[in-house]
This record gives sequence, C-alpha cells and structure tokens, in this order.
Amino acid sequence: MDKNSLSPYLDTTLESLALPVDCTYPVYKGKVRDIVDLGKNMVITTSDRISAFDRVLSTIPCKGQVLNELSLFWFEQTNDIIGNHILKKISPRTVAGRKCSVLPIEVVVRGYLTGSAWRDYQQGKAISGIVLPPNLKSNHKFDTPLFTPSTKEEKGKHDLPISSDEIINQGIVKKALLEKIESTALKLFQRGTEIAARNGLILVDTKYEFGLLGDDLYLVDEVHTPDSSRYWYADTYAALYEKGEKQRELDKEYLRQWLIGQDFMGDGNAPEIPDDIRLEVALRYITAYETITGQTFVPSKVNAAEELKLVTSAMEAYK
Repeated sequence: MDKNSLSPYLDTTLESLALPVDCTYPVYKGKVRDIVDLGKNMVITTSDRISAFDRVLSTIPCKGQVLNELSLFWFEQTNDIIGNHILKKISPRTVAGRKCSVLPIEVVVRGYLTGSAWRDYQQGKAISGIVLPPNLKSNHKFDTPLFTPSTKEEKGKHDLPISSDEIINQGIVKKALLEKIESTALKLFQRGTEIAARNGLILVDTKYEFGLLGDDLYLVDEVHTPDSSRYWYADTYAALYEKGEKQRELDKEYLRQWLIGQDFMGDGNAPEIPDDIRLEVALRYITAYETITGQTFVPSKVNAAEELKLVTSAMEAYK
C-alpha cells in the first residue's frame, strides 16, 4: 500500500459520529473516541482524529480502523493476564464494551530513556519520582522497565508525571490496588515486548488505562497501539544508539517531531497538517498493524452513514 492508494481515503475520514440531536443516551467525545453511554454498557467508536501534545489536530485516513483492530488483537493476546472491557466487535471502527469506572491515572511503562522522560532527565528532573543515574545517553535501555504513571488532566491541559507515593498519599488510588496495577502493567509490557520482538520491533514505552467493575480490575481503552505506544525497529537499535543517532520509528513520534519542527509543542495555534504528512502518518499506522499482527490491512469500505447505522443497532442491542 502506498500514498496514492490511500489518497481516496483523505476525504472519507470519520471526524465524529453524526448522532441525532435527540439521542437519549449521553455521548462523550474524547481525543480520539466517541462513546455512547448505555448505562451498563457502552458503544465505542474509534474515529480518525489524531492528537499530539494533548491536542486534537486533524484526521488520518484509516487510523480509527487500525487502532480498533490492533487493540482487539492485543486484547486477545493478553486476556490471560487481565480481563478487558470488550463485549463484541460491531464494525472495523466500533465495539460494544462493559462500562467500567476508569481509574484517574494513566499507567505509563518505559523500557527506554526517550521522549518526555529524556527531556525531563536532561533538565535534571526525576521520572515520576524515580531518580536515574547520571550520564545516561538518549534511548538508553533500562535494566528493567520503569512504572511511571501520570495524572489525567482536563482536556487541553498536559498530563503530568506523578510518583507512586504521591498517588497513594493523595488518596488517588489505594496502595494494594496500585501494586496490582503496577504488577499487571509490567506483565502486559513484557507480553507486548515478546510479541513485538518476534516481528522485529522493540516496544519502547506505552500507556495503559485500567478500570473497575465492582471489585474486578479490567484493562480498558486501547492497548499497544501506535497512539499509546512507541515502537522502534530492533535490527538497527544498537548501531544507532552507539552513534547517538535517531532511532527508526514505527509510531506517532513522526508526527510529534514534524510538529516540533514547526515550533509547536501543544501551546498556541497548531499548524495545519499537509495531506502528504497525513498520508505518511497513515502509512505508518498501517505498517505497524501489519508488522505486529502479520496480517494484511484492508481499508474498510464502511462510510460514516453506514457506521452510524451499525452504532445505532448496537445501542439497541446492548442497552
């Protein structure tokens, strides 16, 4: 698949579900997902919106389908570690799921010193309360992955690193539950690392969302997608690390770096993203899907009107 074959999808991206104004169920629009709250259950549609630096910026062709189907792949690969919220796949973009009480922290696991952790390290800051030794290089591999949670800030604000002690002392999550979350997150990261390695990739870092249903802990939202994770190619990691050069990436960092090159890191007016950049990002999402799953990606022909019909039918079935 190349940019030419993807070009027709530039004008058919799903920015948002066009639910009728008289819809009787609460509808929540996140950075990427549109969620219909049915009470006990939810219908979740992954749009083609893309965010970076906590800002929704544009749409990317086929992105919603990639994220939804890749998350379904990973949920299946990890359901022996922890249950998840998925009830049924409704369409390439949409699922029905259990309604869980989502915990008010983002769980970040890092295998390498890069991204925001590297930027904080350069400024002499601890990483979610973890003080790292001096003189580490960019993209250094940690001996064991780090559990580095962050806060969940209001829309438009940046999430902030927070230590485990701060989470417990501020009463955000109780100690026993946080220990279970940390243990589970590290197991998930290990599973992701193993599967990525089989396909020539390094799972560099990722974030997880957890929720409670009664006393039971569930994995929710998405897992090991290019939106929530950073991937590098394994075959060139060591050589590039020794040279101090940029790693070959298979993730959204490409867009972040382009934005940084436009002097945008979340504040002020966002630059318009050219179609050529949007298509390049789409190809990276599709390449990630195919590399991780070993399956050929086939763009969905379900348009926005058909998606709405499927969502409406699911709302009736799972209310």
